[in-house]
Amino acid sequence: MAWYDESVFYHIYPLGLCDAPKENTYGPVEHRLKKLDPWIDHVKEIGCNAIYIGPLFESVGHGYETTDYKKLDSRLGDNADLKAFVEKCHSKGIKVIFDGVFNHTGRDFFAFKDLQANRESSRYRDWYCKVNFDGNNEYNDGLSYENWGGYNLLVKFNQRNPEVRDYICDVIRFWVSEFDVDGIRLDAADVLDFDFMKALRDTANLVKPEFWLMGEVIHGDYTRWVNGDTLHSVTNYTLHKGLYSGHNDHNYFEIAHTVKRLNDMSGNNTQGLKLYNFVDNHDVERIYTKLKNKAHFAPVHILMYTLPGIPSIYYGSEFAIDGKKEKYSDASLRPALNIEDYKDAVNTNPATKLIRRLGEVRQANPVFSYGDYTEMMLTNRQFAFSRKWDGKIAITAVNNDDSESTLNLSAEGRSEYIGLLSGNRYKESDGRISVRLEGNSGDILVPSDAGENVSDSEKLDFKEEIKASETKAEQPAAEATAEASPAPAAKGSEGKTYEDGVIAGLQLAILARMEKNGSVTDQMRSDVERNVYRDSLINWIKSF
Repeated sequence: MAWYDESVFYHIYPLGLCDAPKENTYGPVEHRLKKLDPWIDHVKEIGCNAIYIGPLFESVGHGYETTDYKKLDSRLGDNADLKAFVEKCHSKGIKVIFDGVFNHTGRDFFAFKDLQANRESSRYRDWYCKVNFDGNNEYNDGLSYENWGGYNLLVKFNQRNPEVRDYICDVIRFWVSEFDVDGIRLDAADVLDFDFMKALRDTANLVKPEFWLMGEVIHGDYTRWVNGDTLHSVTNYTLHKGLYSGHNDHNYFEIAHTVKRLNDMSGNNTQGLKLYNFVDNHDVERIYTKLKNKAHFAPVHILMYTLPGIPSIYYGSEFAIDGKKEKYSDASLRPALNIEDYKDAVNTNPATKLIRRLGEVRQANPVFSYGDYTEMMLTNRQFAFSRKWDGKIAITAVNNDDSESTLNLSAEGRSEYIGLLSGNRYKESDGRISVRLEGNSGDILVPSDAGENVSDSEKLDFKEEIKASETKAEQPAAEATAEASPAPAAKGSEGKTYEDGVIAGLQLAILARMEKNGSVTDQMRSDVERNVYRDSLINWIKSF
């Protein structure tokens, strides 16, 4: 058992939340990171005990084109500001992990600048992949190189170079000694070299007890990355997709099948594959935007908090704000917010009240961190399962139908349960309990002798409509600020752009890869056709 096993994460994209300029002029330091101080108490109040924050370090624009791994981005502040932020979090019992962008650097990184200046004579020529001095690029460097996702803004590190490996391991040691960070989320982990990740894990094991490595992985067999040699966890994009589409399609079979597949992947060992669960983040649309029926916000989050894995909330989504992904910009996914605009949300906003209650339930019931998973009841519109651990049991029941429904479930040998969200009591009769759920709601049941009581003030009213919260921040126009966002291409034949052709080709390639792995369902084909984001499609192909 480690701290991260019982964590509920709060994810912050600091350049957006702090309203930093979209481009870094490397001018005077602006101490914007201090804007996060009042958010620390908010994070604690809604039941989160860990923060994933990043990217943080000096970069050109969106943060993923790193210029200096040992200097806080000057648009956010200086190293003293970051150190103070982590100290304040720790004083509240909140762990902090940073975004580690180790697959690639920006073009202003010292090693690449030396390569540009000294070319074949540069001592850093082998720090990058596939450097070709006979090539060229759109920057007219007089050389070409491997990049990430087709974007020459992001120059790919040669992770098999021992000097690169040692440099990044030194960065990790520096982050611990300078900022006392508790772990790292590895950007683009699905394309990191495995021996490189093993070196990072060896460093993690030495720098600090229970130092956590979590990787960004889109698709694939997650056990390739999550094991004793490489990472502790990866992003659970598989469940992310199931949670929103399973509700949009009124199809709890999809979610249950996803959980079964992940359980099979782990050998039915929930402790061996602890994934980072989320319903939105800085790269995908807000969950409130994605849901066709906004009332499904409740059952979606009830499942995210109680299914196997480590739950995470992306800043602002606890207020049910909108965020739509633009083709050439992620700016609307990463808005500036003022916590003062939401200061009473835990009392007045039904979405925030739900998230706070789920955070309380999760932290008070370790069965959700360690318990085995067993499906109890499943239809298209109703779903129930149990989590069992150390003689304890909890049952989650959800309903995605507009009408109320009664679920007849096994009492599992207990005489009475209490609903931690509804306050209802469910008495056993003939070995069964009848759980009545309002439309688009859910409940979390524990035996009434388990020790937790629910007062009237803690009961959730699922009939209270969850509405989108206005962000109260000027939303930037769709500009090229997203990570690796390409410029629009010139028009081609029949009104189609070159970019359209690339996307169509990538979609066909994905379908071809899928067909090699087995039959392709209509739902799978629809998922591919709806994805029109070039970088996402490239990552998808790389996952096979």
